Amino acid sequence: MQALPLTQSGIQQRGLMSSSEYTFKLVQVCLPEPSKLVVMCDKRKRQCVCLCQVYKSCLDGLLPNYQAFYRVCSRLTKHQSTLLSGQDKQLLVALAGMDVSVPHVAVVSLAVCCRALKLCKVPAAVLHAFDDIRLKPASQVVLGLPEHILAAHAQPSPNPVQLQMTTPFPVTLPECALPADFKKQHGLLAKLHKHLVHRAVLAQHMGEFKSFSTSPFQLNRKGIAHSSRTWQNSEKHVYLFLGYCHHYQQVSQPTLQLFLSSPLIAQFVSFHIAAGHSQLYIRNFLSCAKCVLRWWQSKPGGNHPSFVAGLEWLQTLGLQVADQLPRPSKDPKGLADIGKWMCAADLVHTIHGAEQQSQAQMQQQGVTVETSRDMHDAALAAMIFSHLPPVRLSCIRSLVGPAYLGPCLHPDCKEPSCEGNRLSIMSESPLLMRISLPHHKNARKWGKAVIEFDVPSDLAQLLHTYLGAPRKALLEHHLLIGDACPYVFMDMHGRGFVAAAVLTLYWQKWLVSRGGVPMNPSMCRQVFVDERQSDSATAGPSNQGAAMVMGHSVKQWDKWYDMQYHPRLAQNAVDGMQSWRAAMLQSHTLAAPDLTLSTALHCGHVLVSDSEESQYQSCCSDSDSDIDIELD
Repeated sequence: MQALPLTQSGIQQRGLMSSSEYTFKLVQVCLPEPSKLVVMCDKRKRQCVCLCQVYKSCLDGLLPNYQAFYRVCSRLTKHQSTLLSGQDKQLLVALAGMDVSVPHVAVVSLAVCCRALKLCKVPAAVLHAFDDIRLKPASQVVLGLPEHILAAHAQPSPNPVQLQMTTPFPVTLPECALPADFKKQHGLLAKLHKHLVHRAVLAQHMGEFKSFSTSPFQLNRKGIAHSSRTWQNSEKHVYLFLGYCHHYQQVSQPTLQLFLSSPLIAQFVSFHIAAGHSQLYIRNFLSCAKCVLRWWQSKPGGNHPSFVAGLEWLQTLGLQVADQLPRPSKDPKGLADIGKWMCAADLVHTIHGAEQQSQAQMQQQGVTVETSRDMHDAALAAMIFSHLPPVRLSCIRSLVGPAYLGPCLHPDCKEPSCEGNRLSIMSESPLLMRISLPHHKNARKWGKAVIEFDVPSDLAQLLHTYLGAPRKALLEHHLLIGDACPYVFMDMHGRGFVAAAVLTLYWQKWLVSRGGVPMNPSMCRQVFVDERQSDSATAGPSNQGAAMVMGHSVKQWDKWYDMQYHPRLAQNAVDGMQSWRAAMLQSHTLAAPDLTLSTALHCGHVLVSDSEESQYQSCCSDSDSDIDIELD
């Protein structure tokens, strides 16, 4: 490109174009090789922006500092920049003669841009070009470079030619102390994610990884497809790891390629240990990391031997984490001491009192928002505990009402005739309600068997009363007229309890307001099993039937829910030994045996001399044989 004659300011004006939002004016700048500035004014002339396209002669000075320039601009503007897109970007690219694949074009103020350029030590000619337009006080600058130039320097390739993990793998975890600015919420926030230069690469990675993990048939993937809940957990762990790398390891552009760095994974595990997180939390992250590695293995160039070694390294790390960070043992007494436990009798009494109070207030005060909310809370508590064996909270959160006639709302459901987890009214007189739960945790293991049962009469009457005028009053209060919320239970904003954490906080706050303790609603399952398995258990449902409604088997009670399983069995065994000992003493009616020694030789216990040692060793007693059998 030939250099054009310069004006006194060193800038010559060229073409002029307009779009719906901006007026574009091309300006040619004489650098060692000409560059272009596009001055952009909006229709009201409230601001001016310009674009600088730097050509080959300036790349050597600018490219190594491009990422640093963007980081400085982002920090100075507090991540509040503007992006050009649509027709504005197309006209800008056409006028400047740029490649149509120009990457993200971020708008920042001219003063911030000049300051960032100085900090990043770009060529002086570029600074002079910006100084020529500083007379416009409201101007802004857009710095963009062709994508094929930036790809090798600032933008990681989503499909590299050859992939491999960082070797050698760490042989021990590094020491880690929590930083001074440690925050529990250290994940890659969506607001920050929007301002990353190469967020398109991360979005592409996450889209491909989700498709790889959740596709029903993915034959280069190990195992079955992830459910929606499993994918949500994997996505959470990915963003937590990327957020840690971004905030604490100064990684400016986090992508899924960071999972190929074994030192970063080791440092993240040490970070979890220092933060006091459970071994289950860490092992879930390591499982997610293995899924990401298997996804990288499926990419072109992912057949490097380091992936196999990396998967073995993650497996070993998970086993040792489980060994060195055992699960803390919990018992009802210890949980009660810290205010996290209520016995079954107290919990039933609290919920029964809330039911009676809500019905009495509804009769005295009529249908108001307050009385409707109280009845809603009483019905929700009665569903969680008291009237039914503790149903899984995911089933209660996804329970739709009788008035909902739409398709199944479960994200993984592929049955066209499925109605979802539903509360149905079978008859009005006499009142009969039924709960059908086709979507529960073990539905796949049980061959899609549905948990279905009729609701007890007291609970059915409470639910029937709530689903009438009280629920309508809540919907109208939250501007959700009609059945806009299909779920039976709703939060304080008239929305369903889609997130489990929302229901947990809601339940804890309600339980404390009723004089209880902030116990998690999932702990109600342990409370129920503790009472049913105790020696003082009252008459009630069969263990097998109750476990079926809870969505598991009786074997799971002993493994996960019965916190006193081992100490109770041990104590029962010791107590039983006393009666056994008494029975042995009582049955010993024979005379004492004759303990005089016989003259016959007993090969088992004799004193031998050195000369007789060989003869003794050739003789094996019955007691020696018994010992060998026991050792075997």
